[in-house]
Amino acid sequence: MVKKTLVLGASLNVDRYSNMAVKKLLLNNVDVRALGLRTGLIDKVFIEKDFVKFKNIHTVTLYLNSVRQRDYYDYIISLKPQRVIFNPGTENIEFYNLLKNKSIKYLEACTLVLLSTNQY
Repeated sequence: MVKKTLVLGASLNVDRYSNMAVKKLLLNNVDVRALGLRTGLIDKVFIEKDFVKFKNIHTVTLYLNSVRQRDYYDYIISLKPQRVIFNPGTENIEFYNLLKNKSIKYLEACTLVLLSTNQY
């Protein structure tokens, strides 16, 4: 099953893990959406800058530190994802509790590793 994924904190910088994640998700035939500070393209995926009400998002994978995440709590919850992945450096107990209260699963993991080990 393909898990439509939103990469939050997407970057045009090819050295950033969020950029690598978009590319690796595409290579794994995942339907990818991206949201970042600047618009542009990562391969065929357009990075949105505004809070787009994406439909049928299964997974949100975070590349924002815990302080920057605060502006996105309501937005992420409004998307009603089935899970949120907290990549290394994005751990956030406050947000875990909000997600738990909304019955949204979360995990501390690396999207790139999950994809590499067929655990995505």
